[in-house]
Amino acid sequence: MKKNIPDIIVKNSSITTCEVEAIVNPANSFGYMGGGVAGVIKKVGGDIIEEEAISKAPIQVGEAAITGAGDLVCKKVIHAPTMHNPAERTDPHKVFCATKAALELADNEGFRSIAIPGMGTGVGGLKKTEAAKSMLKAIKSIKFKSIERIILIDIDEEMVGAFNDTIRQVMK
Repeated sequence: MKKNIPDIIVKNSSITTCEVEAIVNPANSFGYMGGGVAGVIKKVGGDIIEEEAISKAPIQVGEAAITGAGDLVCKKVIHAPTMHNPAERTDPHKVFCATKAALELADNEGFRSIAIPGMGTGVGGLKKTEAAKSMLKAIKSIKFKSIERIILIDIDEEMVGAFNDTIRQVMK
């Protein structure tokens, strides 16, 4: 019988280099990929990712949409809005909803591996510890069918530390 919680790995690296089936873009509802993680994904993967995301908009907070990955090493990008408008502040509940929507979509698509950055911690303004707690709470809330490996990844060492601390506290 498959265990409920997949293997969770924490990495201090760029999400654009992660060899997984899908990566998560902490998006806005319109699909615009201007700055932060979205901007880096677009810069490395190409404008085609943003064009496809915009074609699927609006994507509400609590929903997620899949696009191709352009020139990225992953196969797909899952856009999970943590905010409605670009550069808007977010909160722990929206991060929980975005993380859960991304993971459920990936699981329903049959993906086995996914990488997720710190959600809502850039322009969203959420404290890294709050984001990590909301994200781990979302992971714990799902009964996974296909996902075997979740990589929590960020270039920010403070976010990586928040992931590690929260895993020790929450995932006992």
